[in-house]
Amino acid sequence: MHEIEGISSQQQTKSLVISTLAFTVCFAVWTIFSIIGIKIKQNLGLNDTEFGLLVATPILTGSLSRIFLGIWTDQYGGRIVYFILMLTTSVAVWLLASVSTYQMYLVAALGVGLAGGSFAVGIAYVSRWYDKGHQGTALGVFGMGNVGAAITNFGAPFLLVAYGWENVARIYAVILFTTAIIFWFVTEEDPSTKARKDRGEKVRPAWMQLTPLKHLQVWRFATYYFFVFGAYVALALWLPRYYMGVYGLEIGTAGMLAACYALPGSVFRALGGWMSDKIGARKVMYLTFISCLVCLFFMSYPATDYVVHGIKGDIKFTLAIGLVPFVILTIILGFFMSLGKAAVYKHIPVYYPDHVGSVGGLVGMIGGLGGFILPICFGLMNDLIGVWTSCFMLLFAIVCVSLTWMHVAIVLSNRKHYPELEGATSLPEMLDLPENGKS
Repeated sequence: MHEIEGISSQQQTKSLVISTLAFTVCFAVWTIFSIIGIKIKQNLGLNDTEFGLLVATPILTGSLSRIFLGIWTDQYGGRIVYFILMLTTSVAVWLLASVSTYQMYLVAALGVGLAGGSFAVGIAYVSRWYDKGHQGTALGVFGMGNVGAAITNFGAPFLLVAYGWENVARIYAVILFTTAIIFWFVTEEDPSTKARKDRGEKVRPAWMQLTPLKHLQVWRFATYYFFVFGAYVALALWLPRYYMGVYGLEIGTAGMLAACYALPGSVFRALGGWMSDKIGARKVMYLTFISCLVCLFFMSYPATDYVVHGIKGDIKFTLAIGLVPFVILTIILGFFMSLGKAAVYKHIPVYYPDHVGSVGGLVGMIGGLGGFILPICFGLMNDLIGVWTSCFMLLFAIVCVSLTWMHVAIVLSNRKHYPELEGATSLPEMLDLPENGKS
């Protein structure tokens, strides 16, 4: 990574590595209900709508908390906010094992969900260690912490079988508490916060941190993230249930196959950040949306039996996606969603360098709300429509809307600000024209 004045590459690497590790643990905790929720569903006899609400409730807290956690990070610095957040969440995860009713599970899930707010804190903290030309790559590496979902999908089923779901929660709580202690003693104050404290500057009020949110562009970025991140979380939570329902798999196998989706949806985020630095985030977003549309088109098609009345009698055949092709499609989908997640966050420190926490918090909040709303929609559509692939039909429609809005906004922006570049799709920061940052 490129060094900036007053910051060594060793400081940059240390801050990035430990922040990514902490985010990985937080994300694993955040998605814990994707596995233990299945056991709770069986114990309580929940329907798909109730199950969808259960696995989505932590996502709600993690989403809504991002906006004020981002503001606090801008005000007080990411190190202290990150540390307190992990300590608080570890207590909530430990207490999860002591509840027994559906209503109390929902309350406990709200506390567990605070782990998801760590993203807004980490994005602001990490971005301040790097210059603009390398923030995309750094934030892409940090975003690889999404692999925590794959760790939970892969490892938690085995812990559940061996020790019971209650002890899975306790083990996660201990790991998160330990991570918080390590983070505090290994990291240091980010350069921006340290410089502000050295100058004796007062903390800026929250309302000043929220001023960029009046720009439509911020909300457009948030809608992109609703899919590339929100749908990613939703599918990471939903796929174990989908595999068990559609293909009749055991929970261990279903969890591992869900991890096959979650893993590329995480580890290639660094590649997405690097591509955004090199070719522009807009091009990466076009690639993401178009590729996801193709995958979702095939995944949306329900298993169907056909009867053709032939000359010599009826000809019967079935169109359905087998297990192996479906798994391959989920891997491809996860890969392109990971590129898109990095591309969305490439924009923020470029356009809003002094408000990364608040803007990143809002974008992350809307994206996280996708992870809350979509599993509930998936369960509701299952109960009302009765078609397993209805979840992918919904995602297909969301991508169509996002792609259309993005393309229209880009065309109008190019015509307004640089008519000589009509049709250009590279990110405007490459041209050093900040006036387009509000379109």
